[in-house]
Amino acid sequence: MDPQRLKDAYQKLQSLDERMTYKVRPRSGGPLASRPGTEQIEQSLKDLASYTVELKEVVQELFLAIASKAAAGTP
Repeated sequence: MDPQRLKDAYQKLQSLDERMTYKVRPRSGGPLASRPGTEQIEQSLKDLASYTVELKEVVQELFLAIASKAAAGTP
């Protein structure tokens, strides 16, 4: 396992969480809340797509970090 690569992937995950999670979290309000407009739905879809792609990249980096050997000079 490459600990530096794992640490970098974890930092990317934390950054993704701080930047995007609030955008894709379900809104409270229930069925009586006002319905979003087309523009709001499109923006939400774009945010969710960005979040999904970035999350996939972080997971891929985690797998590579686990499967990789530590870099030379790393204990």
